[in-house]
Amino acid sequence: PGIPGSTQKKTKKNLKKFLTRRPTLQAVREKGYIKDQVFGSNLANLCQRENGTVPKFVKLCIEHVEEHGLDVDGIYRVSGNLAVIQKLRFAVNHDEKLDLNDSKWEDIHVITGALKMFFRELPEPLFTFNHFNDFVNAIKQEPRQRVTAVKDLIRQLPKPNQDTMQILFRHLKRVIENGEKNRMTYQSIAIVFGPTLLKPERETGNIAVHTVYQNQIVELILLELSTVFGR
Repeated sequence: PGIPGSTQKKTKKNLKKFLTRRPTLQAVREKGYIKDQVFGSNLANLCQRENGTVPKFVKLCIEHVEEHGLDVDGIYRVSGNLAVIQKLRFAVNHDEKLDLNDSKWEDIHVITGALKMFFRELPEPLFTFNHFNDFVNAIKQEPRQRVTAVKDLIRQLPKPNQDTMQILFRHLKRVIENGEKNRMTYQSIAIVFGPTLLKPERETGNIAVHTVYQNQIVELILLELSTVFGR
C-alpha cells in the first residue's frame, strides 16, 4: 500500500514551509553563525572583512616565526606534518581563538607550512594572474632595467597585494639574514616561494621554464628589497 494522498500532501506542504523558512546564507552570515573562511578566500575580501590590508593570519605567522624560528635549520624548506597543518587551517577557518604558542602548534614547520598553504590556496596568487607575463618579461630585461620594471609592476597591484607582499618579503629577507643558522639562502627561499606566489592562470607550454622565472622574480625582489619597497 502506498502512502495515503493526504499524508503525502501534508509532508510536501511541511517541506515547502520549512524550505521557505530557511534563512538565506547572507542572513546566517550576518548573524555570525557562519564565519567566512580565511584559507581560500579572496585576498581583497578577506582584508576588507578584517579592516586591514594584510591578513591577520599572515601577520600572526610572521611574528611567530621571527620570534621562534629564524635560527631553525631549513625554515620554510622543511615540510611540517600535513595532518597538523590541516588542523591549524581548520582552527583558523573556524575562528577558534588562535594561540600559536599553544603546544599543539609547537613544531615551527607547522606554522610555516600553514603560511605557505594560505598563499597557495588564494584563488588568485599574490602576484595576480593578469600580471604574470609582465613579471616574466620584466625579469628577462637587462639587469639595470629589471628592478625598475618589477617595482613598477608591484605598484600596479591592488593595495592588499602590495602590503602583504611587502610584509612577507621583508620577513623572508630576515630569514635569509640568519642564513648561517638556518641555512636558507636567497635561492632556497625563492625555490620555495616562487611557484607559491606567482603562477600563470593556465599552465601552457613549458612549466620548467616558468619555474625558473618564478624563482628569479622572487629572488630579485629579495635582493633588491630596499629599492623595490623603499627603506
